[in-house]
Amino acid sequence: MSGVSTAAYIARRAAQKERVRILYRRALKDTLNWAVHRHLFYQDADALRERFETNKHVEDLDTIDWLITNAEATYNKWRHPDPYVVPWAPGGSKFHRNPTPPSGIEIVYDYGREDNA
Repeated sequence: MSGVSTAAYIARRAAQKERVRILYRRALKDTLNWAVHRHLFYQDADALRERFETNKHVEDLDTIDWLITNAEATYNKWRHPDPYVVPWAPGGSKFHRNPTPPSGIEIVYDYGREDNA
């Protein structure tokens, strides 16, 4: 293992796997922003998966770090400029459309059925 302790090797591999997993999920979600139709998305998703699978056999830690860094740079370069945001999520068009009323304002839920006394 070229003088690297087993614990350090395992920790570095775990960190690399996590970076690859996060990068793949981000790239896959971003592919949805670029694809207009679902059948186009499936083709793009297969191509993305194939790009990740081509380097699955690499074992050298420094080479893996270099591949991850290049893939992250490519992802950042081709990231969609206006990604889709779910309307009710933060940044969506419906987020906080009906904000909570300020304190001191009483909400009457039985409007129209008040006591006439």
